Amino acid sequence: MTDLAAFPITRRWPAEHPDRIQLYSVPTPNGVKVSIALEEMGLAYEPHFIDFSKDETRSAEFQSLNPNGKIPAIIDPDGPDGKPLALFESGAILLYLADKSGLFMPSDHGRCWEAIQWVFFQMGAIGPMFGQLGYFNKFAGKEIEDKRPLERYVGESKRLLGVLEGRLKDREWVMGDEYTIADISMLGWVRNLITFYEARELVGFDDYPSVGAWLERGLARPAVQRGLSIPARG
Repeated sequence: MTDLAAFPITRRWPAEHPDRIQLYSVPTPNGVKVSIALEEMGLAYEPHFIDFSKDETRSAEFQSLNPNGKIPAIIDPDGPDGKPLALFESGAILLYLADKSGLFMPSDHGRCWEAIQWVFFQMGAIGPMFGQLGYFNKFAGKEIEDKRPLERYVGESKRLLGVLEGRLKDREWVMGDEYTIADISMLGWVRNLITFYEARELVGFDDYPSVGAWLERGLARPAVQRGLSIPARG
């Protein structure tokens, strides 16, 4: 049996199945990237819900795995050379899981890098901008009298939706007819923008029909639907 005792996080969130990938997460747009990928790839894993309301990401045990105190993070007991591997940052985890499984990345080397650039587009642009829009539209930021920050993030979110619209025009998926981790990286964020962040009208989402059709196709995938609610909230 795999021994994960060297990882302090397992003392707070014990592994019932230490031979499986351990996922420490919450079903947020960043968190579901990894749960969706794991479901799509059919990799055996054990999810652990990290409770934001109890500041669990600030605990010493969690930060022993991710010193940045953010979800998601994983431990793969069967990492490279058969040794356990701990990883944080959702984009890095997606790349690792695609490499491990041999799935959801183009086999052509050039197209592989093209898919990676779209993952970075999500990490560097879609996630941060949509997240800030959510903060200023729905959360504490909405109480700020000066609406210029909200206007800034609405404008930037529209621009990014336009970039994605251009890419998806006449394409089924970001990489054409091939569903990849580029799609997995973005589905939760676009869904959150128009549902949880309540910004559908604010960003004029219906003006981006290719993005809307892509989102519907993605959400129709059974593995995506399962991943969107993993880990189950405690």
